[in-house]
Amino acid sequence: MSTITTLTSALQQAGMRLTPQRTSICELLVDSDEHPTAAMIYETLKPRFASLSLATVYNTLDTLVSLGVVNVLGHAGDDKVHYDADTEPHVNLACLSCSKIVDIPSEHVTHLDAEITAASGYKLLGARVLYYGLCPACQKKQARQATMKRN
Repeated sequence: MSTITTLTSALQQAGMRLTPQRTSICELLVDSDEHPTAAMIYETLKPRFASLSLATVYNTLDTLVSLGVVNVLGHAGDDKVHYDADTEPHVNLACLSCSKIVDIPSEHVTHLDAEITAASGYKLLGARVLYYGLCPACQKKQARQATMKRN
């Protein structure tokens, strides 16, 4: 899992000024288990920083992703790009109904990273394993709706 220090140091090494807005973006990423979108980050932080722009959020995220300290997950059934500060090997599960994304630790992903590194010679900066499906709550909701339609 990336830490606030990891993210802010990466921004500084990339030549970005460490503003309170960028620091807050990093804090939100590290503290969130919701896999936020750029818009979610912007809406959360805008009340604290009147001068915050969506461009600042996107530029900060793009830099963090390019440095390998944040993963970009793509959409979770909602056509929005989600971000994950946990760059340790794990599996993401995305619900196509409610768009919730959860992390599942897996030793198999760790072994896969080692196998890929050995076979390719790449220095891996992160990995993205994303499964799509329906979470248990949405499965129950769909089952209830199906039962109601039959009755």
